[in-house]
Amino acid sequence: MKILHIVGARPNFMKAAPVIRAVEGKNSTRQILIHTGQHYDAAMSEVFFRQLGLPEPDRDLGVGSGSHAHQTAQIMMRVEEVLLGEKPDLVLVYGDVNSTMAGAVVCSKLMIPVGHVEAGLRSFDRTMPEEINRIITDQVSDLLFTPSGDGDANLAREGVNLEKVHLVGNVMIDTVTRLLPSALELWTKISRTFQLLEKDFALVTLHRPSNVDDPSMLRLIMAALREMSMEMPVLFPVHPRTQKHLSQAGLAASGKGLRLVDPLGYLEFLCLQSKAAFVLTDSGGIQEETTFLGVPCLTLRENTERPVTVDVGTNTLVGRDMERLKLEFEKILSGRGKQGGIPYLWDGRASERIAQVIISR
Repeated sequence: MKILHIVGARPNFMKAAPVIRAVEGKNSTRQILIHTGQHYDAAMSEVFFRQLGLPEPDRDLGVGSGSHAHQTAQIMMRVEEVLLGEKPDLVLVYGDVNSTMAGAVVCSKLMIPVGHVEAGLRSFDRTMPEEINRIITDQVSDLLFTPSGDGDANLAREGVNLEKVHLVGNVMIDTVTRLLPSALELWTKISRTFQLLEKDFALVTLHRPSNVDDPSMLRLIMAALREMSMEMPVLFPVHPRTQKHLSQAGLAASGKGLRLVDPLGYLEFLCLQSKAAFVLTDSGGIQEETTFLGVPCLTLRENTERPVTVDVGTNTLVGRDMERLKLEFEKILSGRGKQGGIPYLWDGRASERIAQVIISR
């Protein structure tokens, strides 16, 4: 069986790595890894590949940046060429980025079976491009691997044949459980570099357009971070597009207690997450990782496609309400940060379940 994996952005890498490892060597399978190049910062991609133990991509399509339409079209054209040449038995796509949807649509047109890892997630907010990608990908996929029960319920409501749906757990957690020991070994060096104490700093990551593309919103967020930094150190590894908007707004300077730094590798960031007092984010994957790590997470979004992190885990949605953010921050300072549990099947074995489904087809 020839299995082709399509990845294009850093969250995909963390999901694909354990699946590739789980499938490797089973029943004479041959695996091919295609990187669309959707995330085009070479340094950021390369460090993630190295730390995750991913093989070098068999093909890098070098799509790069552009509008959603331009980027999606480029991915579809270049992926189609690869698929016509390779003729895989199954294609796996991951998450909800443009590469996910583009790859799934091309497979559907070519009548090539496609599986979606992290299927069924819904924010119910169609202003988010990722929501459109999720809906389309799930409608054309032949295998849908869900990370939590809400995914199954969403797919049933949308009329998806439930024989295609497999509740397997969260592959992101497979990567966390495998690499957390290595990440924790970095704490001594990291804590000295950034002058941090365990459970006495905030970790921040922001990249969504609703937060960083609007100069007035970005100013409010940075003002809140500076205020928080008066109470505890705030470390903010800055995404390239966020750095661009910070610079344009004249907000890129660090201040006392607030430190803006270059993007970090996966292991370094995982180490910091595990040691932070809390994490402030607008990322979906970090909502999941903090839930597993038992670290309070404040999410600067009005909704989430990962409600299990709120219902079961440590995640709290604060939206764009800076007063709510301040209130939740004060709870954490006083030792009343949200406690949570680990969702069902988030046990580090989701990729093994996916491999079993694939091999038994």
